[in-house]
Amino acid sequence: MIRTISFAIAALLPLPVMAQSPLLLRLEMRIVDSVTLSTQQFLVGDEKNGKKVSLAGELRIPGPPGTKVPAVILVHGSGGIGGATDAWARELNAIGVAAFILDTFSGRGIVSTVADQSQLDSLAMMVDAYRALALLSEHPRIDRNRVGIMGFSKGAVASVYSANERFHKMYAPRGTAFAAHIGLYTPCNVEYQSDDRTTGKPIRLFHGTADDYVVIGPCRTYVARLRKASADVQLTELADAHHAYDNPAIPVPTLFAANQTTRNCTLREGSNGGILNVKTGKQYDLSDACVEKGPHVGYNASAHQATVKAVREFLIATFGLASSR
Repeated sequence: MIRTISFAIAALLPLPVMAQSPLLLRLEMRIVDSVTLSTQQFLVGDEKNGKKVSLAGELRIPGPPGTKVPAVILVHGSGGIGGATDAWARELNAIGVAAFILDTFSGRGIVSTVADQSQLDSLAMMVDAYRALALLSEHPRIDRNRVGIMGFSKGAVASVYSANERFHKMYAPRGTAFAAHIGLYTPCNVEYQSDDRTTGKPIRLFHGTADDYVVIGPCRTYVARLRKASADVQLTELADAHHAYDNPAIPVPTLFAANQTTRNCTLREGSNGGILNVKTGKQYDLSDACVEKGPHVGYNASAHQATVKAVREFLIATFGLASSR
C-alpha cells in the first residue's frame, strides 16, 4: 500500500542557472511501503520473508494543475540524499519532467553505508524503486507510460539493472515498466544470470575513467554483452572524472580512507541466489579479501556539465518533449 504523508502548496521555485524562467511546481511528500531483502532473498524472489519498511520520497511536479507529465525516480548512492540530488531534480523539472527523490535510507534508520555496505543490499533498493513506480503509475499528474529511473553509484544498481527482464518480471508492478534507465558511476562488477536480457527500454551509463571507487572496466564489459544481445545501451566515458563527479560539495578529488570499495572484486551469481568471487570460485561477502578501502571522490565541472546536457537530450527525445534550451 502506498500512502500520502502530506501535500505542499504549489510554489514558484528558481530553476538551475541555465534555465530561463521560474516554473510552477507542486511538492508532495509520499510514503512508499517496501520490503528489505538480502541478496539471496532478492535473487530467488523471496519477497514474502523480507522485513517490511515504510520509506519516503519527495515528488516535484512541474507545470500547471491538471497536466500530465513524465517523471524520473532518483535513487541516491551510499551517502544518501544530498545537494547533488536536489540539483538533478531541478534539471529534470526544467525540461518539464517530474522528479521523485526516493529516500531508501531514513525509513531503515540508515544515514550512510559508505563504511558498511552490509546495512542495505544494493539490489534491495530496486524493490524500493519498483514500489515508487507503482505510486507514480497511479498518480493523476504522472504519465504512467513515461516514468524513468536514474541512480547514482549504489542507487545505479537499481536504475540500470531494473532494465533486466528477469528482475522486471519478479518485482515490477503489473502492467508497468520503466521507460528509461540512467546510471551514473554504476557498479557493474556482478554478472547476474540472464542479465543481458532486458525489457528493451533504453539504458544510458555515465562513468569517469579516473574512478577508483567503482571502476569503469566492468561496465565496458557489461555494455558489450548488452549490445551483443541487441539492447539499446550506451556508455559515456568521461576523461579524468572521479567518483561522484557531479557533486560540487567535494570540489577536488579527496581520499576517503574508511569507505568500502569492491573495485577489485569480479563477481557472478551462483546457484540459489549466492554470489561467487570469480577469481577464487568461493562464496562472496563483504569480508572477502577483494573488498578494500580508500577510494577517491571529487567533482569535475566539465564532466558534470556534459552529463547534464546528455541526460537532458536523452530524456527530451525519449519522452517526446519540446527542448527548453
